[in-house]
Amino acid sequence: MSRRPFIFGLFFLLTVANQLQAQENRLTLQPAQLKSLGIETAVAGEMPGGRNGSFPAQVRVPNEQMRVVAAPVGGMVEMLAVAPGSTVKRGQVVAHLSSQQALELQRDALQAGSQSSLMQQNLKRDEQLFAEGLIAESRLQATRAAAAQAGAQASERRQGLALAGGTAGKLGGKLALTAPIDGVVLEQGAQLGQRVETSALIYRIAKLSPLWLEIQAPVAIAATLREGSAVKIANSEVTGKLIAIGRAVDPASQTVLLRAEVGKGAETLRPGQVIEVEVAALAGQQQRLPAAALARNVGKTFAFVQTSSDDKGVVFEARPVRVVSQGGDSVTVDGVKAGEKVAIKGVSGLKALLTGVGAE
Repeated sequence: MSRRPFIFGLFFLLTVANQLQAQENRLTLQPAQLKSLGIETAVAGEMPGGRNGSFPAQVRVPNEQMRVVAAPVGGMVEMLAVAPGSTVKRGQVVAHLSSQQALELQRDALQAGSQSSLMQQNLKRDEQLFAEGLIAESRLQATRAAAAQAGAQASERRQGLALAGGTAGKLGGKLALTAPIDGVVLEQGAQLGQRVETSALIYRIAKLSPLWLEIQAPVAIAATLREGSAVKIANSEVTGKLIAIGRAVDPASQTVLLRAEVGKGAETLRPGQVIEVEVAALAGQQQRLPAAALARNVGKTFAFVQTSSDDKGVVFEARPVRVVSQGGDSVTVDGVKAGEKVAIKGVSGLKALLTGVGAE
């Protein structure tokens, strides 16, 4: 007996079986049936009302865009030129500081400079005397060493004075504190007339575009995302993209920190503001659905996906899905494509029609 007819026969039987199984997983309903069962649909990936799954987030300033103006030495704040919310330019004087320590730095710098000048004069004199054979070479070498040491000390004192914001070459005057970058004053750390210690905060200044959004997302959701995924601020047209996905899990909330960057539209946000962020795109076939959209039968989980709608009726396919995560009244599933219509109400009635038994 030839094997070819047997193989063709087996292939035919398998095809017929698959078609019968596909038909068993489909339901065709008329408008009256849809109404009586109370069936409603929603688009996969969207919650009822048209919103994606949202997560809490806080607006932050990127670290590289923030600077502080601090007291370089201890002293008294004599003038404050700006206040929180003010826009400043790099190099703009924002405060004056009166400081005894600054006077001491100026004095030390002047003394070191004078000593260095004197040693340079001595060096020139000894070089001339050595050329005329009037002094030994050892004396010239000692003078050179002393001049080099005096010069190094003078340079050190000048740099220390410059770091403190002082002006070399004179005594007295106030230290002028300037803005290190163009930006906006976020915080004022001192009051007029207050005595402050070295490194005390005077102002915190930041550039406010772009901004970061630090998002707390469940572990299972974070696992479906990739850097570059789009995010959207709820009830807003402002969008951004993920730039970092945390590796650590918060033990209390079991969430992962996501960081998104917002450029265009950042001016509508405020550092420290708490907002809701919608994750606009999940990886692969994983979509968010209401928990009520799922039905279970014989150990399997499935959703009713609308495949067509015409004069003959509305066709629903009972499609098996895999639950990736669940939180509150929503779930993330694998097996439904973005944009497909899924039944979210009347699911128990559809299940009863499919299985021929009462709903759970």
